[in-house]
Amino acid sequence: MLKVISNLIKNWFNYPDFVRFLFVGCLNFLISYVIYVIAILILGAEHYQLCIALQWGLSSVISYFNQKILVFRTKGNYIKEYLKCCSTWAVGYLLNVIIFEILIRFVTKNVFIVQFVSIAAVSVMTYVLFKFFAFKKQ
Repeated sequence: MLKVISNLIKNWFNYPDFVRFLFVGCLNFLISYVIYVIAILILGAEHYQLCIALQWGLSSVISYFNQKILVFRTKGNYIKEYLKCCSTWAVGYLLNVIIFEILIRFVTKNVFIVQFVSIAAVSVMTYVLFKFFAFKKQ
């Protein structure tokens, strides 16, 4: 297992950005989901929308640096790229809320499963927006 991890790290930037996005996206997903679960446990499931907002707000900074440094390897433009990322996350947040509300009303009342599915669906859209909008190379 350590050899696999060592090879992954050594060859990290030889992989296409989509592959790196998947790995980093899984890490960001895990961080984001843990923040959501902690918020639900502290605030209660009845405040799920507030928990989603906290999740997105806190995980955005971590995700920004992970994407910038580990996936798209852009230099400079920190404020401009972060603002573009915020736009992407705003679209993602709205999509997350819509998917969440549809699933919670018509599929299951389990807020953990619903948010897991919602985050996964939004992740695909964020890759496209990150690549061609937020971290678009000049």
